[in-house]
Amino acid sequence: MEYLFYYLLTVNIIACFFYGMDKWKARHGAWRIPERVLLLLAFVGGSLGALLGMRIFHHKTRKSKFAIGVPALLAVQCIVLIYFFIN
Repeated sequence: MEYLFYYLLTVNIIACFFYGMDKWKARHGAWRIPERVLLLLAFVGGSLGALLGMRIFHHKTRKSKFAIGVPALLAVQCIVLIYFFIN
């Protein structure tokens, strides 16, 4: 249980950081982080960090696969966690 907590904490911090870094790179015309990497971070448990990164940095909020996909992933992951803790 403790490992799960630290895993989720780490992947969410990384996801938020990557969204911020991609926004910075977009503003400065630098090489961008691929969208599939950003979505993969959300998929592997970093959906809360990804959503926070989207809101904090105002990044990828107009793209529907992010605006709809990341909150949907967060909802599914919350349901899975609740089910995991109940059983």
